[in-house]
This record gives sequence, structure tokens and C-alpha cells, in this order.
Amino acid sequence: MSQTPGHLVVIGGAEDKKGECKILREFVRLAGGPHARIVVITVATELPLEVGAEYLEVFDRIGVEDVRTFDVSNRENANSVSAVKAIEKATGVFFTGGDQVRITNLLGGTKIDAALHKRHEEGMVLAGTSAGASMMSTTMIIEGVPETNPRIGIVEMAPGMEFIPGVVIDQHFAQRGRLGRLLSAVAQYPHHLGLGIDENTALVLQNHEFVVIGDGAVTVIDAGALIYSNLPGLRKNDDLALCGVALHILPAGYRFNLRERTPVIEKDATKADRTRS
Repeated sequence: MSQTPGHLVVIGGAEDKKGECKILREFVRLAGGPHARIVVITVATELPLEVGAEYLEVFDRIGVEDVRTFDVSNRENANSVSAVKAIEKATGVFFTGGDQVRITNLLGGTKIDAALHKRHEEGMVLAGTSAGASMMSTTMIIEGVPETNPRIGIVEMAPGMEFIPGVVIDQHFAQRGRLGRLLSAVAQYPHHLGLGIDENTALVLQNHEFVVIGDGAVTVIDAGALIYSNLPGLRKNDDLALCGVALHILPAGYRFNLRERTPVIEKDATKADRTRS
């Protein structure tokens, strides 16, 4: 029998941990609700004890009885038997924020990396916030200048953990003015879709289609139909000209098909939004 991969919950950072906790509750629901077995991986942060304790408290308050943290301080830890067993038993794994380069440097190519991909393909839910969101793609943004127009050299890219092919993800999107840097990234990788996720907002992905949840929006940048770019020959800090780029702004309840590169507009979408508000 064919297996269905688990959901991916990709969070733009600063998700609500004190109020309704809508995004974290949805992650727990998808992972099995009260029967969920959650592992919080704190590899991205330099404060694993503090960050781990915060998420333990939140998930316990939500009603998860089986939740534990796991920190990886070196690649030897990432190849340990206990680490792999923790992933194998989990129904949901949550990556905290921090530095996405720490995630790829410490986990990439290890036994934890292999176990995460295997378990996700078998149905395990995988979530990540902020840096834990950026690392989901094949190519990720590791550094960039915010609040500026698209220019050459304002964004630095590196390989991600390859859970979502064909996209580049940016987080804290509207709050930190990152449209220019995501456009700059997509200009260099026009075969990728740019996904800018606002704070306290997430996309929940399964089978090439995602739905937006939370208080903000997901911005989708599609340069596939680009008709002109002045990119060839530009030098660092030169301004980019981009013509024919498609831009989609998707608030809560709206869907997008990554394979078809199109939004999924339901007839009652506007009515549903009014109901939620």
C-alpha cells in the first residue's frame, strides 16, 4: 500500500504561545491530538534549555502528555541511536527558531536527517517556526537585507533540508519588510516559488497544496512567467528590474497548489473569511 506523507506546518515565526495558540493546536491535532508524541528539536537556537522549556510548557498546556525536547550540539549527537529512536517514535516533530545554518550544518546528511525524511514520508507531521521554516526548502535564505528594493547581493542562499522542493521560504515577512529580499532570491532562482510567511501565520502543506492559517498572510512570488530581467551583467548592489512577476497574497483560509503554481479559489472563500472574523 502506498503511504501518504505527513503534513508540513511551516510557521513565519512569533506564533502565539499564550492565547488561543491556534497554529500550535493545529500542529498537535494533525499529530494525533491528546495521543500525539511530540519531539521539540532545539538545534537552531543557542539557548536550547530556555527555548525547549517554553515549548514544553505550551504543549503541556495544550494537552499533550508525551512531549520531550531534543538538542543537537554536534554531529555525533545527530547520529546517535537515541536520537533516531526519538524520531521513529514521534508522531510530530517541531523545529524551533534560531539560525537555520545551525540546522543544516548539524543535521544535514546525518541519521536524524534520514529518520526525519523517512518518518515524514510515512505520515509523521513536521513543523518549524522562523529558522525552522526556512530550512524546509531545498534552497534557503540564510541572510539578507530587509526593507529595501530588490538588488543584487542583498540575499545569501544555501542548501536547505529538502522537505519542500521548488520553493524559497522567508519568514517574519511583512513585519520585517522582506519583500525586496525575497524578490531578489526568486530573481536568481526563477524556477522556485517564493513563499513569504508573516508572523503568527503558517502554511499547512500536504500533497502539493497548502492552506493558510493564523493572523497574517502568505505571499507567493512566481517568476515563472518572467518576461524581462536585467539580472545578467549586474554587479553587487545594482537595482533589479523584473517584469511579469506574479504576486499572490493569501490570508487565512486560502489555498495554493505548488505543483500547478496557482491559487485554489473557492466560491465561498470570502464568506468563510467573514465568518472567521
